[in-house]
Amino acid sequence: MTAQRLLGYVRCACDTYGMIQEGDRIAVGVSGGKDSLALLYALSRMRDFYPRRYEVCGITVSLGLPGFDPAPVRGFCEGLGVEYRVLETNIGRLVFEERAEKNPCSLCARLRRGALNRAALAMGCNKTALGHNRDDIIQTLFMALFYEGRIYAFPPVTRLDRTGLTALRPLILAPERDVASFAKRQGLPVIESPCPAAGKTAREGMRRFIRDQRRVYSGFEAKVFGAIRRSNIEGWGRQIIKEPPGNKPGG
Repeated sequence: MTAQRLLGYVRCACDTYGMIQEGDRIAVGVSGGKDSLALLYALSRMRDFYPRRYEVCGITVSLGLPGFDPAPVRGFCEGLGVEYRVLETNIGRLVFEERAEKNPCSLCARLRRGALNRAALAMGCNKTALGHNRDDIIQTLFMALFYEGRIYAFPPVTRLDRTGLTALRPLILAPERDVASFAKRQGLPVIESPCPAAGKTAREGMRRFIRDQRRVYSGFEAKVFGAIRRSNIEGWGRQIIKEPPGNKPGG
């Protein structure tokens, strides 16, 4: 995927859901994975031509796990002209040693979000941006349905009343394979996750489930995502998203 196409996905999502307002200061949660790096790249580049002026910074919440070195991300941010901060935490030890969670992802994600929000406020931000792509939205729908018996998908915009922050998901229109293609083509400094649960989570199982459905039902992901965006699921509100210029629906 080209940079132009990535920017098309992100700008379309921002325009459709009114994600960016004049004077915003947006903290991108940078895990070091392909999605967060692609999102940071897109939002930093969009500053050059977006009709509303805004600022971007990057925040990495380090879980304190061995083998994680954010130095390549720091260099990447410097090249983009983006302020960058690493927040050191003991989340990894708490989740995997003290609590010894059998299903660690939910607690870990909650703690990471809290740390990101506190760091964003400390850096004077009023919004955060998370790197959830289109596949993540679809996976969340099925996980909520199968594991919790409810209909839910990550909303494009979440207003956090307790902190005053607004969380954005500007990558929601981008299929994961397109983001992966961009990351490889652009040579993004992707850092392999040191998480002990990587590749063994319920979300990974859902990826396999959706991959199987794709083989049976033509355009499976596009149809499911279309249903989400036309639904009454919290945060979506039956808004019809125009496809980014030059891109066919479905990806």
